[in-house]
Amino acid sequence: MRYFDLHCDTLDGALMSGKSIVKNEGMHVSAEKGKHLSPYVQCTAVFVPDQLRGEDALAFFERHADFFEAEAKSGAFRVVRGGEDLLPLEGGPGVGFLLTVEGGAAIAGKLENVAHLRERGVRMMTLTWNGSNEIGSGVRSEDPFGLTLFGRKVIPEMERVGIVVDLSHASERLFWDVAERAERPIVASHSNAKSVCGHARNLTDDQFRAIKESGGLVGLNFYNAFLNDDPEKADIEDLYAHAEHFLALGGEKTLAMGSDFDGSEMPHGITGLESVEEIANVFLRHNLPESLVDAVFYQNAADFFRRYDGVL
Repeated sequence: MRYFDLHCDTLDGALMSGKSIVKNEGMHVSAEKGKHLSPYVQCTAVFVPDQLRGEDALAFFERHADFFEAEAKSGAFRVVRGGEDLLPLEGGPGVGFLLTVEGGAAIAGKLENVAHLRERGVRMMTLTWNGSNEIGSGVRSEDPFGLTLFGRKVIPEMERVGIVVDLSHASERLFWDVAERAERPIVASHSNAKSVCGHARNLTDDQFRAIKESGGLVGLNFYNAFLNDDPEKADIEDLYAHAEHFLALGGEKTLAMGSDFDGSEMPHGITGLESVEEIANVFLRHNLPESLVDAVFYQNAADFFRRYDGVL
C-alpha cells in the first residue's frame, strides 16, 4: 500500500539517542521499516523545544539539518525538496523524507532565516510549539495572542519561498490570525477533531473547515491523548472516529495522516510503521471505498505538495 505521513519526531529522537533514521531498533520509524510500502513518504520534523530561543534555536535546527543530510548520503531514502521529487517514488517501492520544522523559533526572530531554512530543504513549519515565540502563541501559552508584528511578516515570506504554514500547536487566536491573512493553503500536520476528543491540541469544526476551504491538509494524529478523553482506552477505532468526523465535514480531499510517530504514546493496536496496513484495514472494514482510503493514506498529501509547487 501507499503511505504519506505529515509528521514524526524520529529525526530528533534518533540524533539525541545516537541512532539512525535509516535503520534502528525501538523506534516507530526508519527508512528500512518503510521499504515494504509502495511508496512511503515521511515528513520528519526538527522539533525545537520551547526553552530554546534566538540563536540557540537556530543552532539546534542546524545540527538536525546536518544530521538529516548526513543520513541521506546512505541512499536509503530520497530527499523530497519539492513536489517533482515525488514522481520518481511512485509506481513501486520507494522511500522519501521531507524535512520539516516543529517550532518557528528556529528562525531566531530574523526574517532572512525563513529563506535559509528553505535553502536547507525545509518544506513545512509549525509557527509554534506549545509555548509562545517571536511569531505568535502556542496552544499552551499562558497569555495566548495572535500574530506579532514580526509574525505578520513571516507568513508572506514563508509563502514566498515555499514553506507550508503549519498550524498544529497554534493557539486559537494565532490560528485565526493566520487563516484570515494567508494567501496560500494552510495545514495542521498532526491534529484531530475536538468534537470527538476535547484535548486543547485538537481542531474545532470551524478550524477544519477553514483549512479545507484554503485547499490545505489535516493529518490525523495517533497520540492516544488526542484520540480519546481517556487515553488509556484509545485504539484504532478512535482514530477512525476522528477520520469519520472530518469526512462528514467534507474532508475527502483534506484528510491525511500525521502520526506523531516517535513523539507520542501510541494507542492500542499501533506500534509503528508496521501497523499502517492494519489501520487501513480497519478503515476498509468500515466500508470506506478503497479509493478514499488511498486518498487519506497517500494521495491527498501527494497532490497537495504537487499543487503547492505547481507540478500537478
